[in-house]
Amino acid sequence: MIPRHFVIAIAVLLIAVLALSGYAWHMRKTAASTPVASTDTRPLAPPIAGPSEQVTLFVAHDTDGSLRAESAQIPMPSGRQQRAEELLRALLSLYLDKSSPHVLGAGAEVRAVFLVDPGVAVIDLNSAFADKHRSGVLVEELTVASLIHTISANTPGIQKVKILVDGNERDTLAGHADLSSFYDVTAVNQLATQLQSTQ
Repeated sequence: MIPRHFVIAIAVLLIAVLALSGYAWHMRKTAASTPVASTDTRPLAPPIAGPSEQVTLFVAHDTDGSLRAESAQIPMPSGRQQRAEELLRALLSLYLDKSSPHVLGAGAEVRAVFLVDPGVAVIDLNSAFADKHRSGVLVEELTVASLIHTISANTPGIQKVKILVDGNERDTLAGHADLSSFYDVTAVNQLATQLQSTQ
């Protein structure tokens, strides 16, 4: 015959297990119904150290297919490479604004700019920049010309520019603008001049 105290202990343990199972089920249900706050996983850029400077950004305008020079006052670091990055980040911040004349997809950003001697700049964009870019010959040309003309006009000595996406080569921006080879800055600047003359 099973002792009475052993039966009571088993009953208490069984009740505890059932209670804990019920509590776990309730917590799982609560967790499933609670919306998860979206978190921005992009790395935070360090604050820019340096005095503000007036720079010229070449901004694309979709309405008339033009490229327009616009002055901007932005903090600029002392390093040549960091200055090039901040120029392009300032340009992208214009494009990401709701009232932008040339809309880019949400989350588009410049990951880095590498200045390689002699006279080569490598612009590394993130995947959102390319994956969410609108497809079309003119709209893609405007983006490329805007990036290259802005960096070359404000960073003397750049003769060629290569555009990467997430550190990798890509055939096109969004189906048209060729990203597989280097861009000749002189040729792009001539195109930019033509686009400016359409204003």
